[in-house]
Amino acid sequence: MSDQKTAGAQLFTVGYEGKTLDGFLDLLTGSAVTVLVDVRELPVSRKPGFSKTRLQGILAEHGIDYISMRALGSPRDLRKELRDGGDYGTFFARYREHLDRQDVSLATLTGMVTGNAVCLMCYEADPERCHRSAIARELMNANGVSVEVQHL
Repeated sequence: MSDQKTAGAQLFTVGYEGKTLDGFLDLLTGSAVTVLVDVRELPVSRKPGFSKTRLQGILAEHGIDYISMRALGSPRDLRKELRDGGDYGTFFARYREHLDRQDVSLATLTGMVTGNAVCLMCYEADPERCHRSAIARELMNANGVSVEVQHL
């Protein structure tokens, strides 16, 4: 078996915090995203247009597929611990443990990245403070796929 990786897979990430729906859509279409993967554990939002059902419809109007991968979301207890004064080092260590149990979802996502312009979406604007960066790093290390990551 070869250890050589397939070249050319592009992965985007985006947080919708502070963005308007139109600005968010401009980012996706301007980057030629074809698949948006929602990695929120709870794909709902108080911000109009960013809850699962509405967002899926809006994206479809722009030729972008929507997939919710709740299993890759940050578990509620980790979010609560961080919000209650926890630190990001502990958060990411515990989130990586969570990812270690998500083989099926990560394999599905790895398959999607090959041949599609996939974008991981969550709320947090800063990719270094969001679990989607941990998912992106995991995909960069996946066997058989070479992934270039760009944060929008």
